[in-house]
Amino acid sequence: MVGKLLVRGMLAGIAAGLLTFGFARLVGEPQVDQAISFEEKADAAKGEAPEPELVSRGTQAGLGLLTGVVTYGAAFGGLFSLVFAYAYGRVGTLSARALSAWLALGAFITLVIVPNIKYPANPPSVGDPETIGMRTGLFFLMIAISLAAMVFSLKVRRRAALKLGAWNGSIVAGVVFVAIIAGVQLSMPTINEVPAAFPAVLLWKFRVAAIGMQVIMWTTVGLLFGALVERSKLLAPASRSAAKSAYL
Repeated sequence: MVGKLLVRGMLAGIAAGLLTFGFARLVGEPQVDQAISFEEKADAAKGEAPEPELVSRGTQAGLGLLTGVVTYGAAFGGLFSLVFAYAYGRVGTLSARALSAWLALGAFITLVIVPNIKYPANPPSVGDPETIGMRTGLFFLMIAISLAAMVFSLKVRRRAALKLGAWNGSIVAGVVFVAIIAGVQLSMPTINEVPAAFPAVLLWKFRVAAIGMQVIMWTTVGLLFGALVERSKLLAPASRSAAKSAYL
């Protein structure tokens, strides 16, 4: 059963990757081109020669982008299906579609929104090459902390719901999650390496496009995977005990 869920998760991820690629080509790549143009003009003003292209811009924006987002979608779709298989039957009586949608929303908040609040995506020409290792490490550290905070908050919800009810328990868990994330983000170093002359509108459009790609990715995975599972009847209500025992 888990294998069949994994296949459906990867298929949903591939479909999400294709949709994300279309959005990135139409909305994201024009912002990247403008950022590269800004960088080239800045280098020319300094009298610096342009860096040679190891991979042509056309390949980067075409086959390279397609390969990247589809691989990303397939990988996260597969991981998503494994989390779904573990959670199904353990979080109440949610249907496959409802659970898939809620898991996708949780993943979007945890993996995308939280880390991007502190360390948002930057286009080419923004950021010091010498600090890229540190910036990457901080970004992934923020993701790890966000995941840990989400897991802890869900445990808090389970205990609070027994005493306060499901609704109040959810509110308590949400407050705990926000408090943890706020405290961590205030304590972590702030990085601002945006050149003073870089167009603010271009930076805003690039970051909106980056978030938009993730919205399309996780919305598609959450809705399509749930629909595929529900239509396949792999997890009928009577088989929830089997889903629960699959990881015991």
